[in-house]
Amino acid sequence: MKKVLIALDYDPTAQKVAEVGYDLAKSMGAEVTLLHVISDPVFYSSSDYSPIMGFSGYLNNDPLQLNTMEVLKSASLNFLAKSRNHLGDSAIHVDVEEGDVAEIILKTAKKTHADLIVVGSHSHKWLESIVMGSVTEEVLQHTTVPLYIIPTKKQK
Repeated sequence: MKKVLIALDYDPTAQKVAEVGYDLAKSMGAEVTLLHVISDPVFYSSSDYSPIMGFSGYLNNDPLQLNTMEVLKSASLNFLAKSRNHLGDSAIHVDVEEGDVAEIILKTAKKTHADLIVVGSHSHKWLESIVMGSVTEEVLQHTTVPLYIIPTKKQK
């Protein structure tokens, strides 16, 4: 395995996904790409928006200022740059894309010739998973690349 794609979302558990995925990639001597997919720009301007990867204030912007795709992409690149700095490896590639999350993960894996995709799986009730589906399940169903799933369920 020479290339690992780590998909990070807006959830604070992204830090765990980044750290575990990075450690796995480094143990194999693989290159790392961090990917963030913007699927719903409206979410970033909502009052429910939470800081990514534990960096409270990483945006240095009022959430309501994230009103253009250009500003949102810039903020997402900033998030990935801080994630790269957190992992302590300036060789990590970063990529921000817009669209359907599962579709973009699969396309990016193909584009970067990834040998492994790393994603987190949030805990959802089984009925929600059946009705709404999940990014992890969709990627799993359509990938030809091995998928490493990191459970991010909160401990009770």
